[in-house]
Amino acid sequence: MQIIDQGYEIISLPDDLLQTIEAAGRTCYKSEDKITSDSAAGFVARMRDRGHHAMVEFGDIIVRFVTNRGVTHELVRHRLFSFAQESTRYVRYDGKMAFIRPCWWEDSTPAQQETWESAMKEAEKYYLELLKSGWRPEQAREVLPNSLKTEIVVKGNIREWRHMFALRCSKKAHPQIRALMIPLLSELNRRLPVVFEDLVS
Repeated sequence: MQIIDQGYEIISLPDDLLQTIEAAGRTCYKSEDKITSDSAAGFVARMRDRGHHAMVEFGDIIVRFVTNRGVTHELVRHRLFSFAQESTRYVRYDGKMAFIRPCWWEDSTPAQQETWESAMKEAEKYYLELLKSGWRPEQAREVLPNSLKTEIVVKGNIREWRHMFALRCSKKAHPQIRALMIPLLSELNRRLPVVFEDLVS
């Protein structure tokens, strides 16, 4: 059994993302003649500030998350994204099971930590026993907890990422998904401030 921390990797963030948005957006105004080598950021900022968010749908970002099954249940509620998730039906966790450390781990008592670790060990033990008894992975998965590590690749346009961050970085969001999304928003804001700076508090 492994206990690991959740994280993410940006798989695709095109260098010409702002230019793509501008090229699409200027079609609305037939102002393509105003495109210059440095006009894209200003155009995107104006679209954002005017609430003309349909234009930022022309920019896609793809991210791979390593997190727990509970968090992915929340991610897939954002139905306009595309998802590719590690399958507990087909992946056989025989000796390679990993669990995501809760983000509130450091604030937990040793007794709470021990209880959680014990529960993860028991889940793995019963899963392996069921595999040995002849159950297939898709059957044995019934004993696996929300803390099970999973990977999910998420593709969405900027409008949807903005919506995701508005909901999942909120203080009302579940702590585990919030702990995953805030660093991603911070990185995307560093790389594309014109798109995300208004969401960073």
